Amino acid sequence: MQCTGLSKMRDYQEDNRMENTKKSTGKMKEKQALKKKVDWSGSLIVASFAGAFGSSFLYGYNLSVVNAPTVYIKKFYNGSWEGRYGHVIDGGNLTLLWSVTVSIFSIGGLVGTILTTPIVKIFGRKYTLLINNVFAVVAALLMAFGQLAGSFEMLVLGRTVMGIHAGVSLSTLPIYLSEISPKEIRGSLGQITAIFICIGVFIGQILGLPEIFGNESLWPYLFGVIVVPSLVQAGILPFLPESPHYLLLEKQDRNGAEKAFQTFLGKEDVSREVEEVLAESQAQKSVKLVSVLQLLRNRSVRWQIITVIVTMACYQLCGLNAIWYYTNSIFSEAGISHTLIPYVTLSTGLIEILASVSSGLAIERLGRRPLLIGGFGLMVIFFVILTVSLTLQNHAYWLPYLSIFCILATIASFCIGPGGIPFVLTGEFFQQSQKPAAFMIAGTVNWLSNFSVGLLFPFIQNGLKTFCFLVFAVICLAGATYLFLVLPETKNKTINEISQAFAKRTLEGREMSQFSSETKSSEEQEHNFPSTVDNGEIKNRII
Repeated sequence: MQCTGLSKMRDYQEDNRMENTKKSTGKMKEKQALKKKVDWSGSLIVASFAGAFGSSFLYGYNLSVVNAPTVYIKKFYNGSWEGRYGHVIDGGNLTLLWSVTVSIFSIGGLVGTILTTPIVKIFGRKYTLLINNVFAVVAALLMAFGQLAGSFEMLVLGRTVMGIHAGVSLSTLPIYLSEISPKEIRGSLGQITAIFICIGVFIGQILGLPEIFGNESLWPYLFGVIVVPSLVQAGILPFLPESPHYLLLEKQDRNGAEKAFQTFLGKEDVSREVEEVLAESQAQKSVKLVSVLQLLRNRSVRWQIITVIVTMACYQLCGLNAIWYYTNSIFSEAGISHTLIPYVTLSTGLIEILASVSSGLAIERLGRRPLLIGGFGLMVIFFVILTVSLTLQNHAYWLPYLSIFCILATIASFCIGPGGIPFVLTGEFFQQSQKPAAFMIAGTVNWLSNFSVGLLFPFIQNGLKTFCFLVFAVICLAGATYLFLVLPETKNKTINEISQAFAKRTLEGREMSQFSSETKSSEEQEHNFPSTVDNGEIKNRII
């Protein structure tokens, strides 16, 4: 009997081992299949890097490049003004002129965003990026030769034209990247935009060192080097395919779309990807390219539009652009020596790159929602601590170092989530026919908010002093609260699934509100109705 029992036990254990082995083998096969499915092809990587280098890199570069030569450019403004009118500019007008020079970049960005929809529709995604390089080259020439011509207007005009380039590229590049990548790595690929923005900021800080171009005689070269990324992009993109979505849905070129998918995905069988795009096309077959007004009137995507507006506004108004534009003055307020500021500034660029790369690696694991909410939440904490440390910095020798830490931690918090995800979300929320209008709305909010920060921050800083960062803390808190209540997770989801998730979350909110209203009404009715108790039982009940 014991031998029989032991034999049965051994058989049972053997069966369990076999079953566990089968499960492990099945999981390994699933992982291998998934890994195989989401491989990054060489063409996809080259397209992403070339597109970002000539687009988002230049946006980041132009955010930081005006910081280092501020003193020399203001001196050039004064010299030009005195040469024309016989006197220098007074302090207030010089601050205003410099603020306009910095912030006019955003007005150009708004113009570029408005131009994007017709250009993308006519020329496609790839050729829009290529044509856009003309703006970058013209802007570089204007800004580089402004001092030689003795015209500060050339610098202001060059910043405006460079803003047009940034507006077109930041609206077109996310569409292109989202349409050439499989959905399994769409978020990671979308983060390349944010990573290259941070790399651009960092390179601008390096080239702005006094030993390189950040001195009185060489600062125009800071603007001249803008032509290099543009020429690199113009030399690479012509050899890569157009967006397969654009070819299939707007040009009805199935063969071209299949070849584009094969090139970008690195495989021969692209029938699944083509069918997914065709299914989307079938779902909107009778729908034409919508205008901004039509999209704003579409109730089915109302919450998506509001979410894009909130995330883009918070992206610009959260205070990071103020730090990028005016790093030197902020560090000076924190008590850092002027000779050390250019080198301390480099740490901000390095932190941005590391945090953005970390976000790119984590976005498909953790998802968009926790990174966005967590990023804004951490920024609130560090802005509050920064305000306290700046206010009390004369009371302890270590407080300036705490201020530097808070600035670096704020930048890291921004780049981990809010720095790139808003662009990814805009590409994920909307159908093909709605994307150009959606990116126009996102771009308009983005650039108007950017302009406000660039123009107003010097005056806010002068007025509120060390308390200026509390304004940004409030904005970050409001954004985190909204996203916590409304934003669903979009990781690995199709447009239809994301729309259903929005509908479910907003429906739950309405149901909770309705339930709360009905409960309150019932309580009022119960309070108003007379009830008599007989033997401990309520005779009149509310049904």
